[in-house]
Amino acid sequence: MILRLASQSLMARALTVGMTILAIALSVGLFLGVEKVRTGARASFADTISGTDLIVGARSGSVQLLLYSVFRIGNATNNVTWESYQDIAARPQVDWIVPISLGDSHRQFRVMGTTPAFFDHYQYRGGRSLDIAEGHGLDDLYDAVIGADVAATLGYAVGDPIIVSHGLASFTDHTDQPFRVAGIIAKTGTPVDRTVIVTLQAIEAIHVDWQNGGNTGRSTPVDVIRQMDLTPTAITAALVGVESRLQIFGLQRWINEYPEEPLLAVLPGVALQELWQIVGIAETALIGVSALVVVTALIGMMAMIFSSLNERRREMAIWRAMGARPATILGLLVTEAVLMAALGGALGLILLYVSLFVGQPWIDAAFGIWLPIAPPTLREAWVLGIVMVAAAVVSLFPAIRAYRLSLADGMMVRI
Repeated sequence: MILRLASQSLMARALTVGMTILAIALSVGLFLGVEKVRTGARASFADTISGTDLIVGARSGSVQLLLYSVFRIGNATNNVTWESYQDIAARPQVDWIVPISLGDSHRQFRVMGTTPAFFDHYQYRGGRSLDIAEGHGLDDLYDAVIGADVAATLGYAVGDPIIVSHGLASFTDHTDQPFRVAGIIAKTGTPVDRTVIVTLQAIEAIHVDWQNGGNTGRSTPVDVIRQMDLTPTAITAALVGVESRLQIFGLQRWINEYPEEPLLAVLPGVALQELWQIVGIAETALIGVSALVVVTALIGMMAMIFSSLNERRREMAIWRAMGARPATILGLLVTEAVLMAALGGALGLILLYVSLFVGQPWIDAAFGIWLPIAPPTLREAWVLGIVMVAAAVVSLFPAIRAYRLSLADGMMVRI
C-alpha cells in the first residue's frame, strides 16, 4: 500500500524527483567510478613488472632500487660489477637474468642499456610480453628501440637518428656515435613507454673516449670501436627469474650476504606494496571527495523533501484526518526517499558501466590504467545499500516535521 502510494506521489512530481534522482545517480556513479579507477590504478601499478622474481642492485633501500630500476626515477647509489653479475648468473637457482645499465638520457627520456633477453623476459600486467609495433629489435650495435611515449612525444619513426646525451642533465651529446630507431614498442602503460633501449655494448661504445665521467678529447672511429671488446665493467641492476619459486628466498639471502660487494635483492611485489603505501594516500583523498559528493546529493534530496512539504501540507493533513497513523506518514516519505535513492543508484551504476565501455580503451592507451568491465562486486552492492539506508535516515527529518504539522494548519485555506 505505502509502496504504491509512494510511487504515485513520485510520478506526480516527476520533474523535481527526476532531477533529484539524476543528482544521486551522478554522485553514485562518480563514487563507484573513483573506486574503479582506484582499484584499476592499483592493479596496473602492481602489474608494472610481473614474472620477475628478484631485482638486484647495489645495497640501498628496496623502494629506491625499485624506483630507479623499474620506474627510471632517481639514481643508483652504486653500480654492480660485471664479475658479481656473472657470479649471480652462474647460481644454479637462476633460470634467467637480464642486466640493466642506466645513466644516460635522450631529451629528458632515460636511456637503458640491456640485452635482447629483456624483450623475452620483461612482462607486465599479469604476464603480457613486450610487443614491437614497428621495426625490429636490437640487431646492430647502434640500434635503439624506443617506447611509445618517446615516439609520440618526439615524433620519431623507424630509421630516424637518435643522439644520446651523457648523464641525465648534461649538455654533452655523443654526437660522434648516433643511434638509429630500429623499433617502436607498442603502448604498455609502464615506464618502458618512456625509455630508449639500447644494448649494453652500445653504452660501453659511446663511453670509449670517456674516463672518470669526463671526455678525454679523443674520437675513436666507429669502425675501430666495433672491433673492440665492449664487455661492460659494471651494470646498474639486474632482473632475475628463478627455476623454482621455492628457491627465491634462498637466492635472495645469498645475494644480500654476497661477500665481494654490498648487494641488495628485493621481491618486486613486496617493494611495490611498500611504494604504494607511500603514494597511496591519494586514493584515500579521492574516496573522501567522492563520498562527500554522495553526501551532498543526499542532503539535496532532503532539502527537496523539505521544500515540497509546504505544497504537501494539505495532503498530509488529509491523511491525518482520515486516521493515518504516525508510521504511515513517516513510512510514506521514507519510502519515497528510498525509492529515489534506489533509482538513482541503479541509474548511476548504468552510467558507470556505459562510461567504462566507452572510455576503457582510451584510458588504457592514454594512461596505462586497465579498468576491467566485470559484474558489480559485493563492495559496490554494499555502497548502493548504504546509500539507500542513508537516504532513509536523512528523510526521517522532513518526515517527522511533516507529521508534526497541525491538522488545523494543514486544512487552513490561505489567501
